[in-house]
Amino acid sequence: MNKTAGAVATDTTPVHPDPPAPATPTPLHRAITLLAVISLFIGMRDDWTTAIATRPLVGGVIMLGYAGILVLGVLALTVRARRTLVLVDAGILLLGIVLALCSYVLGSPMNDETVLMTQATHELVHGRAVYGQEWPWVFAHSGVGVTKTMSGGADYSFAYPPLAVLLNAPLYALIGTKAVTLVPTLLLVAGAALLWWLLPIPWRSAATAVCLGFPMLKGYAAMGYPAIPALVLLIPVVIRWPSTGAGGRLSRWDLVRAGFLGAACATQQLPWFLTPFLLVGIYALRRGELPARAALGVVARFTGIALVVALAANAYFIAQGPRAWINGLTLPFTQHGVLHGQGIMGLSYYFTEGSSRLDFYSYASMLLATGLLLLFGLFVRRLGPAATVLPWCAFYLATRSQDGYYLLMTPLWVAAAATAPVSAFTSAWQPRPTLGRRRAFSVGLAAAVLAPAALCVAVAAASGPPIRLAVSDVRGDSRGIDGVTVQATNTGGTALTPHFATGTGESVSSFWKVRGGPSVLGPHQSARYVLMPAQGRFAVPDRKHVRVRLRVFTDKPQTLSSADIRVPKR
Repeated sequence: MNKTAGAVATDTTPVHPDPPAPATPTPLHRAITLLAVISLFIGMRDDWTTAIATRPLVGGVIMLGYAGILVLGVLALTVRARRTLVLVDAGILLLGIVLALCSYVLGSPMNDETVLMTQATHELVHGRAVYGQEWPWVFAHSGVGVTKTMSGGADYSFAYPPLAVLLNAPLYALIGTKAVTLVPTLLLVAGAALLWWLLPIPWRSAATAVCLGFPMLKGYAAMGYPAIPALVLLIPVVIRWPSTGAGGRLSRWDLVRAGFLGAACATQQLPWFLTPFLLVGIYALRRGELPARAALGVVARFTGIALVVALAANAYFIAQGPRAWINGLTLPFTQHGVLHGQGIMGLSYYFTEGSSRLDFYSYASMLLATGLLLLFGLFVRRLGPAATVLPWCAFYLATRSQDGYYLLMTPLWVAAAATAPVSAFTSAWQPRPTLGRRRAFSVGLAAAVLAPAALCVAVAAASGPPIRLAVSDVRGDSRGIDGVTVQATNTGGTALTPHFATGTGESVSSFWKVRGGPSVLGPHQSARYVLMPAQGRFAVPDRKHVRVRLRVFTDKPQTLSSADIRVPKR
């Protein structure tokens, strides 16, 4: 056993060494550079249209940006020296930063994340508690939507780890509410530059494209999402992560990597899902060169450093109120928000009349996450490069499966593709099957591990709605609904507490007022409900083929029943 396995290395090897490069650019380098140039076009016309009408100076900068893109496109295709193409890559990054700042100056609509981050930062700056507080009035004043819950309520409290709020606070004290969106935007720009610098040279412009070219991350940053600071903190963690603890020792960079991982986990919950995959991968890689105890020691020391950093960032809030703090951090998993997103839950939400077993989608999500982690450990040589993608697959089966859960971490996909290739895992330890043909055994094992999640999805999707609905007496006209009467029949043997809402697509309205009907619908009971919109009138969108759906949610158990509301034609 290596006697220095527990030592901390003093190796100062550069973080991103590159092999000797050819004098001319490789086709991969040129292609990535060109795609990055093209990505800068995305969203520019909308920004220019807004700017030229409201901020002509910004519009002029964007017009110059068009010229810059054309010039860089020509250079990307014609330069012959690798060094010159690297300068083109730097120019693309600089132009991407300028255009991103122009987009930020033009403003972005607020959402519930913006409102909650602003209020939480305000409370912190003024010395008040952040967790365990509800702020319904800030939603009323801002007019933004709120996360509705299956119990007929809504979440008005802060439900993220606190580091993003701590990062906002100093600038908030100087410039006010603008800091809540400016800090994540500046961090995204810094993260793009950091990723650009750490990636191998041919891959550098991919950082510009995924962080600044595609508009999705800029939009989230401009709305103050705490996932953006978490993403930036994860970039140095993921770059060349298979080298963590090589030789049984944590180098100085490994210590930094562990600290960044802890900070990311103290910023938003998404890094919590990535962390187990990284730790399992590090163990398998080190187990391939060390005894089991030494490999486990590397993982333990790395985890310990990350945990200390995470707890340090949370210490003030734990001292304020440990119960409120832990309830706030776990709220996204316990709130029972209404269905939303692009995942498999759409089978029950968009394409059928509902489900009496929505909880099975949550079971499926948890089982898939556990199963993928197990398969990752068993087949790390094959699945190792996908460590930054696999954690998000579980969200596809969850009841709230917004695409943000996938796309917010896409820069990490690029980091892994460039710095954690298949070759990095060839010597990783993994169990070897001894029964029968290895390939057949592996396929059968994977199917057995993933089958419980698939079964839960089938149960949730195949279960019909628990409440049979017959909508009558629709009051209103083609432009809006003032009320409806519905006959609701509980077809099951469990008492249900229904909460009524309407929707015309993926979102739902505020819960409607019940003017007549029981609050609890007993087993096999039928009752007549008279319903009115919470705002007095539900506006019907002015478009063809609009479908207005009555949604009936219940909590404990979580169920959904739906029916169409026939709106008079225009």
